[in-house]
Amino acid sequence: QVEYAGKALDNSGTVMGVRCTDGIVLAVEKLKPSRMMVKGSNRRIHSVDDHIGVAVGGLLADGRQLVARGRGEADGYRDNFGTPIPPHVLTNRLALYVHYFTLHGALRPFGCGALMAGYDADTQDWQLSLVQPSGEAFRYFGVAIGKGRQAAQTEIEKLRLPTKTCREVVRELARITHVLRDERNRDKPFELEMSWMNAETGWRHQLVPGEIV
Repeated sequence: QVEYAGKALDNSGTVMGVRCTDGIVLAVEKLKPSRMMVKGSNRRIHSVDDHIGVAVGGLLADGRQLVARGRGEADGYRDNFGTPIPPHVLTNRLALYVHYFTLHGALRPFGCGALMAGYDADTQDWQLSLVQPSGEAFRYFGVAIGKGRQAAQTEIEKLRLPTKTCREVVRELARITHVLRDERNRDKPFELEMSWMNAETGWRHQLVPGEIV
């Protein structure tokens, strides 16, 4: 069943995340089932807490459930300890939660993957992590999931990430998304969602302003 969950992720729109010199950028190619769908519906990028954002690939309903669990964990940590939850702690907790659904025959694995961008105020470090349907979690400098994963990963690896700022990476990820669509199926409607967190946003996870994209 974990393999089928991975296929559900591979059949969704491309989701990319990049750790820049001054922050993190997330980008999602959100495929639209109809040209009549209102812009902004069924978002795939969510804020779990002020300092943590999640971009979901795969089954959208499963992704929303994962985001809801993340918000509950973040609220509980703040209530118990009086401080925001560190990104790596939330990543590990969500990975354990996802893994639990692979252990029992009465449950099915999550058919989604989640890119998590977070800022740790204690260490003053920004972190990009991926939680997979199997429950595995890894930290990355740049990563892509979804239908165009391999081609997008190749393009991300060509970027000089140690020298790129968030504003530069926003343009690069938008370019990569459109180039990959030209290669696959340019006629299907889609919406490009992008978010970031950096000093410019006060290390709060926010959607990238439309004029910048």
